[in-house]
Amino acid sequence: MSFVESRDPARHLAGFAMVVILHVALVYALINGLARRIVEVVQAPLEVRLLDELKPRVDKPPPPQPPTSAAPPVPFVPIPEVRIETPPESPNAITATSSAKPAAEQPAPHPALAPTRTAAVVDGRNCDKPEYPPASLRAQETGLVVLRFLIGDDGTVIDSKIDKPSGYRRLDEAARKALSLCRFRPGTQDGKPVQSWARIEYLWQLDD
Repeated sequence: MSFVESRDPARHLAGFAMVVILHVALVYALINGLARRIVEVVQAPLEVRLLDELKPRVDKPPPPQPPTSAAPPVPFVPIPEVRIETPPESPNAITATSSAKPAAEQPAPHPALAPTRTAAVVDGRNCDKPEYPPASLRAQETGLVVLRFLIGDDGTVIDSKIDKPSGYRRLDEAARKALSLCRFRPGTQDGKPVQSWARIEYLWQLDD
């Protein structure tokens, strides 16, 4: 046994008609600008009001206080001047007086004079002529030798040195030994003979 659900054709038709009517009304509204009015209503300008900016609170200054009265200045009281009278000098009083004369100005001492000094005088012409060394003579050695002598206060040679050699040691030693035997005039200081160094030159040369 089967059951078949029976449908009402009139009821089905009424629902279909209702759907058609709704679609027609929607199309009509779009054609007549109903949707545009809705959009205009939505897009209406918004009114914005700005609230007044809050102003900072300014505290009122405290009321001025009345000036305090200063204490009155202390009056100046001048100190009384006290005069002390000195007793008059007695006629019998003895006053001390100085009879010493001021010392005469002493003359300034003269600065010490620098000592006068003279150099020793060495002159080989007053001495015996040094002998030519035989080996130097055969080799025909010549040259100029410079010697330094320490002259004593009596004119004798105390010490001797070769200041500038001639280039030949035999000639230098022969001149030093021979001239050291000479006697020279010593140097002086304040007129008195003293020891001093002096230079002397001797030329070795062959006789023609």
